[in-house]
Amino acid sequence: MQQHIMTALNLVKLCVGAETIDDLVARIENRVRINKAAGVGSVHDHVTRMHPRRESELLGGGSIYWVIKGIVSARQPIIGFEKRTGTDGIQRTEILLDPAFVLTEPQPRRAFQGWRYLTAEDAPRDIKMGKRQKGMSPELGRELAELGLL
Repeated sequence: MQQHIMTALNLVKLCVGAETIDDLVARIENRVRINKAAGVGSVHDHVTRMHPRRESELLGGGSIYWVIKGIVSARQPIIGFEKRTGTDGIQRTEILLDPAFVLTEPQPRRAFQGWRYLTAEDAPRDIKMGKRQKGMSPELGRELAELGLL
């Protein structure tokens, strides 16, 4: 298994509404398609209300770790932040993400609101793409990992 070695700080965020990795992939592809059409380029952006206070630490090689159905399942490298004001006049932050995602060892995570910081030491390790079947549920991934089969 590969270890994502870094000293950067990361974010962990719920991927609300996603049931599988395939759902995350579909979201990424949709946002990239929209951004390309708008002339923004091949970037996946995620809009959040709060701007991270520890931005510089996140930009030093950090990722956003996605929690799907209570399990950290994948990560995307953070490539930047942009502040935007919505049509409602509220300022928000776009987290700019590399559309290439990396599957991680399943790690249980309780529900929470917003996002949380995640140190490199506490982050789940990366797994090779071939080791996890497309469409596998996070629960099955966790069970296989607990059995030492993933």
